[in-house]
Amino acid sequence: MSSKHPILKSFPYAFDGIKTAVKDEPNFRFHLVAAVIAISMGVYFKLTALEFAVLMIAIGFVVIIELINTMLEALVDLVSPEIAQHAKIAKDVSAAAVLASAVLSVVIGILLFLPKILS
Repeated sequence: MSSKHPILKSFPYAFDGIKTAVKDEPNFRFHLVAAVIAISMGVYFKLTALEFAVLMIAIGFVVIIELINTMLEALVDLVSPEIAQHAKIAKDVSAAAVLASAVLSVVIGILLFLPKILS
């Protein structure tokens, strides 16, 4: 970031990015809904501070990877509008990163919530 662009003036760009992801990416919306459900379950089951921290890290990880995936897909579409093999690989691997983060978050959710559900 240059000194000509103060940090506080950067926030609208970041919020625009989030708005774009919410508006244009159904998977991002799905992850946000899942996050709200997980946080609600955390409150309902009275997770400890450490358990809540783990939950928030898992949620943040998925959201961040989903945003990176969205950015990468837009960038690949810009530089390779035709379906080139390398463009396909970049998009597929990026989508795989989202899937891996989502699976990991489900495992974390099971480890956090299953014992509380069963007791």
